[in-house]
Amino acid sequence: MAANKIKRREALKNIALGVGAMGISGSVFGQYANDNNEGVEHNMPIKLKGNINHSACRWCYQKIPLAEFAEKGKEIGLKAIDLLKPDEWKIVQNIGLECSLGTDTFASITEGFNNPKNHEKLQKQYTDLISKASSSGIKQVIVFSGNRNGISEEEGIENCAKGLDNLVKHAEKNKVTLVMELLNSKVDHKDYQCDHTPWGVTLVDKIGSSNFKLLYDIYHMQIMEGDIIATIRKYHTYINHYHTGGVPGRNEINDHQELNYPAIMQAIVDTGFKGYVAQEFIPTYDNPLKALAEGISICDV
Repeated sequence: MAANKIKRREALKNIALGVGAMGISGSVFGQYANDNNEGVEHNMPIKLKGNINHSACRWCYQKIPLAEFAEKGKEIGLKAIDLLKPDEWKIVQNIGLECSLGTDTFASITEGFNNPKNHEKLQKQYTDLISKASSSGIKQVIVFSGNRNGISEEEGIENCAKGLDNLVKHAEKNKVTLVMELLNSKVDHKDYQCDHTPWGVTLVDKIGSSNFKLLYDIYHMQIMEGDIIATIRKYHTYINHYHTGGVPGRNEINDHQELNYPAIMQAIVDTGFKGYVAQEFIPTYDNPLKALAEGISICDV
């Protein structure tokens, strides 16, 4: 059993170091393969299957200038970058990537739509952001429930629905989808309200628009609920975007953590999903792009 685990680990490493950008040799993998991996064969590029639209969250790679990150990310299979602000959109678009999820500095995880005192300010800010996104070809914008702060589950749903109503209508006119992220309130975001899939699903049903969906973060929901594949199969029509991350720790998604990402990705593909899966783990490798390349290869089912 231990021997098999070691073999699998080595195989994943070799795949990650060998994957090229859609069959292009001499890729970024070759440049980074010698970082403590002497002797590993890495000059046999593998073409990505194309069943998953790969993205990555910008905040995990802040030490790399955005234009450089976009260039090298494109080489290893990225089609988009997540969680970019308006002044960053053109940078990646000029390199041939999309912004798969738009945001701005005002977007707050803790102060969201579940509290009516935030509505007026957020509605004004998001109306402008949705308009900017539409004119720049950005198809999705992230929103948050906010922390409970004593607000009941039912009241939180009602408040979010009221606060988002006009924004969703504005998003419909501008062909933009608002996605509310499911986050864990156990480890990373204490007291966050949209912390279980059924809560988010109830809100989606309450709003009743195809332009309001959920961002299903696999890392966060493994912590809160588990049962990832069954949940995806049951609620996939409510989900417009996915994030990854290793559990525990939110690091690489290889076999040092508990989730079986190839099986999860296959379940996503089986639902007919055509949106983006964005890597949102915190790299621990000396070279973070090598970690990202590994994550892409693991998810490329």
